Amino acid sequence: MKILVTGAGGQLGKELRTAFDNKNITEVTYCSHADLDVTDPDAITSRLRVGDYTHIVNCAAYTAVDRAEEEKAACLAVNTTAVENIARAAAETGVKVLHISTDYVFDGNTNRPYDESAKTAPLSVYGNTKRKGETALLGLAPDSIIVRTGWLYSPYGKNFVKTMAALRDKGATAHVVSDQTGTPTYAADLADAIAAILLAPTWMPGIYHYSDEGVASWYDVAVAIYDAAGKGDLVVPISTADYPTAATRPLYAVLDKTKIKRTFGITIPHWQCSLRKCLNKLIDDGNA
Repeated sequence: MKILVTGAGGQLGKELRTAFDNKNITEVTYCSHADLDVTDPDAITSRLRVGDYTHIVNCAAYTAVDRAEEEKAACLAVNTTAVENIARAAAETGVKVLHISTDYVFDGNTNRPYDESAKTAPLSVYGNTKRKGETALLGLAPDSIIVRTGWLYSPYGKNFVKTMAALRDKGATAHVVSDQTGTPTYAADLADAIAAILLAPTWMPGIYHYSDEGVASWYDVAVAIYDAAGKGDLVVPISTADYPTAATRPLYAVLDKTKIKRTFGITIPHWQCSLRKCLNKLIDDGNA
């Protein structure tokens, strides 16, 4: 097995390095945008041919959800066109694709966890381009695996957990939305799941959902972060209407993980346990 990871400079890409090392997956090339422009079809095809890869894990994505409402072309280029490029190149070279997608492909107008057969209805440019990427991949390279996730965080880059931890440490009051429900996902946990999929004895194409276990609002997550330092009373709940954003978020984004657990024998940790691990790592690294 020889793997190419795109988008390796992001938080998931960085966690994959640790997960793969722990599983003794050693033949891996990690490419950030500077190393490989996924919007260039010739660059993708050339890299797959020259590298003699067996798998590509596509973590590359345009994830500035609100900015995407204005930068539609840039978002489309990375989340849709680049996935088409990867799909065509993979089909041509015989490389298997594992692609990361999002809970934003759903509209959130439900109160039951979304399974993989649920109807998609994205509300934002970001969600729409990610869904188009999924469709293109499965149409051009139907042997691919898509893993949808949501509310991703890690000690790396910019994310909600790091933002809340920084505000907490300043003693600042945080006003946090309490009517958007989902599940925080520690990128390290998702990386472990991806490693398990790649190491499975049989390649099982299709769409899978992954997030950590449990259900929470953004307010719940913020309280947990502040409570870790005994400052939970500094978190104030607000509604989505009180915090307008350019992009519309799904109010309910809980994912049903039954399929991925049964297919690959994956045990998923609860979000509160993983959050504590990440907060501890931030402290160890001197970032919180």
